[in-house]
Amino acid sequence: MPLASTRRTGLVDQVISQLRAQIDSGEWGIGDRIPTESELSEQLEVGRNTVREAVRALAHAGLLEIRQGAGTFVRASNELGGALRRRLERSRLRENLEVRRALEVEAARLAALRHTEEDMADIDRAMGLREATWRERNMSAFVEADFAFHRAVVNATHNTLLIDLYDDIAQVVHASIAHTAYEQNQKEDVEPTPSGDGIDHSKLTEAIRSADPAAAVREATCYIDELLSLTEE
Repeated sequence: MPLASTRRTGLVDQVISQLRAQIDSGEWGIGDRIPTESELSEQLEVGRNTVREAVRALAHAGLLEIRQGAGTFVRASNELGGALRRRLERSRLRENLEVRRALEVEAARLAALRHTEEDMADIDRAMGLREATWRERNMSAFVEADFAFHRAVVNATHNTLLIDLYDDIAQVVHASIAHTAYEQNQKEDVEPTPSGDGIDHSKLTEAIRSADPAAAVREATCYIDELLSLTEE
């Protein structure tokens, strides 16, 4: 949606409202870099100080992240998501994995019930990349592929609230995947799984494909429990 020029009363609040509307509408997605301060100032027809104050307010609320020298990026889709992400970033790995279990186990169940052929293709594509990158021991690529796999499962739920919640904790999920993946790769005695990767997701994939929610829940619970066991070693 195009930004509109503002009235001269309550300028900061008006700018905050317009910037928030860009985020709420999805015009600016999580991870997107928003226009520069000067660009916003020109579009909104307000001073740069007004824009700066509005951006800082949204950064304080957790919706935006100001990266020195890089720009300002969307960090969460709403204040609840921003608060949740800040809280998770202060949590221990085990706590983060327990939150992942709450979301991903239900996501697996719903994905088994609601997935489309397109969803299944996305899951299979991510699964193939996951297997290939693990065999190559390309850990940075594996982390991206594993995250894409879990994101594809969540998307297959077609529950927009669950998808938004997962988006809000995406950075923490990504960090927990990286931590456990690198821990596994350090171990010389890790046995190859049927799918060739560190923690097998092939049975979860097949449970979703077979529209078996009970099996999907069982497999999702198993891999999170396995990840939790790694934090205890």
